[in-house]
Amino acid sequence: MKRYLVFTPAAVATTILLATRCGSSANTSSNNDSSQSTGGSTGQKVTLEFLQNKPEVVNEWNSLIKDFEQQYPNIQVKQINPPNTDTTLQADLAKGQVPDIIAMGADATFIQMAKNGVFKDLSGAPELQKVSPAYVKMLETEVGKSTPYAIPYTVNAVPIIYNIDLFKKYHLSIPTTWNQLMQEATKIKQEGGTPFYNGFKDAWTIAPIWNALSTNTEGSDFLKNLESGKTTFSKSDVTAADQLRQFVTLGQPNQFGVDYNDANAAFANGKSVFYAQGIWTIPVIRSDNPKIKLGTFVVPVTNDPSQTKMVSGVDSLLAVANSGNQAKEAAAMKFIDFLLQQKVAGQYATVAGLFSTVNGVKNADPALTPLQPYITSGRVVDFDDHYYPAAMAAGNQYESVLQGALSKNQSTSQILQQLDSLYQSAAAHQ
Repeated sequence: MKRYLVFTPAAVATTILLATRCGSSANTSSNNDSSQSTGGSTGQKVTLEFLQNKPEVVNEWNSLIKDFEQQYPNIQVKQINPPNTDTTLQADLAKGQVPDIIAMGADATFIQMAKNGVFKDLSGAPELQKVSPAYVKMLETEVGKSTPYAIPYTVNAVPIIYNIDLFKKYHLSIPTTWNQLMQEATKIKQEGGTPFYNGFKDAWTIAPIWNALSTNTEGSDFLKNLESGKTTFSKSDVTAADQLRQFVTLGQPNQFGVDYNDANAAFANGKSVFYAQGIWTIPVIRSDNPKIKLGTFVVPVTNDPSQTKMVSGVDSLLAVANSGNQAKEAAAMKFIDFLLQQKVAGQYATVAGLFSTVNGVKNADPALTPLQPYITSGRVVDFDDHYYPAAMAAGNQYESVLQGALSKNQSTSQILQQLDSLYQSAAAHQ
């Protein structure tokens, strides 16, 4: 499941500074340790610590690691899956003992670590040619440097998920424009059904649909202009806020009293035709109802299908610690090369319920087939809230503003004025 939680950059930066001061001796000693010197030609063994942040794929990683170690018996990979990746990394940084390879989301913790030189600069690495350039660029944009500090591995997406049986019951067709989607949703409601099921008791669940709407309607320069003071939410997000208010009128009556887990279960058991959530919910929905038949389509935000992009972000990236230990860094890149093999990448993405960035790899899940062309062609846009100030995105701050305003049926201008106030306050404290 994707949670919209952002670790405070100031805390990460402080820890990185301490690690830089305290950890240099540890790195120096490891560089001179001949027992760690190579995982290849001399036969000496290298042990890599591999931290990854997804408990649901621990077994899959163990299986992949086993296959890798059979091919490279001189490299041992030790998987670490802590309950809180951010807290663990902060502690590791303080001790100057960053794991050799890290698989994590493109969040504030990654961004700050990359900015402060914790990860190896991968400029010129041949591995970058094996993955979608759109997501390489996305990571560089998030970090704010034209330097690749990680390989994007798997990515998520925010579509409309639908119940195929109910879709057929109401004689619907796949909408390609916002007006068509609203017409079909209205038809469902008029015939006594529920178009959308929402779990808005958990404020963060508003974020996926908000990101889909805002990124497609506010203009490609919105975030840059927002930061420079040339625009505001009130000026640029009127369409998105109008659409969000319209969307809420087509949800179930108690949508602000139902949480994420109950919303998943309700949709799984046929309580609505559509579900506006990320693809990370699909395995959960199927666990609630293994017999459900699911389909997806890109949120048709605009009335010009050629202009609509799919919101998609890097769910897991692969970064190598900039330890200075050449043997470990070389062994880490061998592990990444293994993971970028099409068969391996496809296997992992399917198990994780995500898309692979590796060229030529497609997710085998039929429910995701309609979304694959957007991934393959790079017709995607990152989540807006990845670029909001930390104090605005952390702790579901902006989502809570939307939740409160929508639950009170406040106007578009009231919603956007509150977002402007939150942004100005958060930006002032960066």
